[in-house]
Amino acid sequence: MERRTFLSQTCKLCLLGASTLLLPELLSGCSSTAVFKTTPTNNQAVMPLSLFAQTNLNYLRLKGSFFDIAVQKKEDNSFSALLLVCTHQENQLFPTSNGFICNMHGSIFDKEGNVKKGPAEKSLKSYRTEVVGENIIIHL
Repeated sequence: MERRTFLSQTCKLCLLGASTLLLPELLSGCSSTAVFKTTPTNNQAVMPLSLFAQTNLNYLRLKGSFFDIAVQKKEDNSFSALLLVCTHQENQLFPTSNGFICNMHGSIFDKEGNVKKGPAEKSLKSYRTEVVGENIIIHL
């Protein structure tokens, strides 16, 4: 078998295997949740509480930042904010029904940002949040 043919066939097998393992996780996180864009001021980002009227999870995109922040409303009406960057090799994370996944090497994180499957070993970076009036303040 020629080297070119061998490489072509084995690459197709690798892609098929990876898509079989990761595609269900990626598709299960598909949603119509919009991304709220804002410019941080004094190391803080402000997000309106009204965004959480229909969903408990929204995404925050800061001007000048490559990675989004997942802002989640918890059952006790408090909020958490997680930076969606894999702690393994700084790749963008994607939402799933149970948390977040890195499509580069397959690391999986739960909704609280804890590692459920490596190669990542560290939890996601979290930010302190507080509710002030009709807004959520994310302390960066």
